Amino acid sequence: MNRNRKKLLALSLSATLGAVPLLLHAQEPAQQRTLGSVERSHASQARALLDQAVLTFQAKGPEQALAAFNDRNGEFVHGQYYIFVLGEDGTMQASSGPSASLVGLNVAELKDAAGKSFMREILDKSAKQDSGEVEYQWLNPADNKVENKISQFRKIGDHVLCVGYYIPRATAEHAKALLERAVQQVKDKGAEAAFRNFNDPRGGFVFNDEYVFAIGLDDGRYRASGSSPNLVGVDVRNVNDAAGKPLFKEMIELARKQGSGSVDYVWRNPATNAVEQKHTLIQRVDDVLLGVGYYTRP
Repeated sequence: MNRNRKKLLALSLSATLGAVPLLLHAQEPAQQRTLGSVERSHASQARALLDQAVLTFQAKGPEQALAAFNDRNGEFVHGQYYIFVLGEDGTMQASSGPSASLVGLNVAELKDAAGKSFMREILDKSAKQDSGEVEYQWLNPADNKVENKISQFRKIGDHVLCVGYYIPRATAEHAKALLERAVQQVKDKGAEAAFRNFNDPRGGFVFNDEYVFAIGLDDGRYRASGSSPNLVGVDVRNVNDAAGKPLFKEMIELARKQGSGSVDYVWRNPATNAVEQKHTLIQRVDDVLLGVGYYTRP
């Protein structure tokens, strides 16, 4: 194995460490998703830095611009946001972030934590359009966890300028708002139509690691599961979490007795494929319970 391939393999392994490939690749392209206020802010800041980089590239030319982009203490590093530049052949021409060690190497076939050739996707898209974005999974150095990331790109001549940002996790506020919207959907559209939307990645009720599920109170069967629609019809009353807790029995009992509440447990995060702490809010609507949870960091 040559030196370049060893470097690429090491970086891929660092992104994969602690995670296994996702079973589902149901995420929609970022431009088709409804962004929360926090993610809109991240996307806006990344876009502003990308705009600044494009202006610098156009004003100063490739040589001076690439030198500026390679300065890890320069004006093109803003916290998690930094510029990296690809050549049309896949060579990393500049980076002011952790990928600086790859400058000069061909990264066209570099894969993310789920085995996705995300650099190839950037190159293929930029060959057809002047701007866009690509979603993938990458190690976030801020918390040493694999998380979903989006890189925006802009094609300038034979250079592809990119800026990425990590997709924020769901919060208690987001979960509460999504649950309220799901309850209203059932009331407005009827249960069957609502369940179809909950199960549809494009239905407006699946956002990264946040989704709606519905369980029948009488039979304990999934009516909807935004992260895994294939589970519809499965009786979950005897399913325990990773710590052995009968979480669904607890949810059903809570819904019957109080109508609403919350349950804590440990569960696989579909956005990271890791088992994590989860806090789920539930609400009874007729003979089903609706739930929306959010993962909490240790």
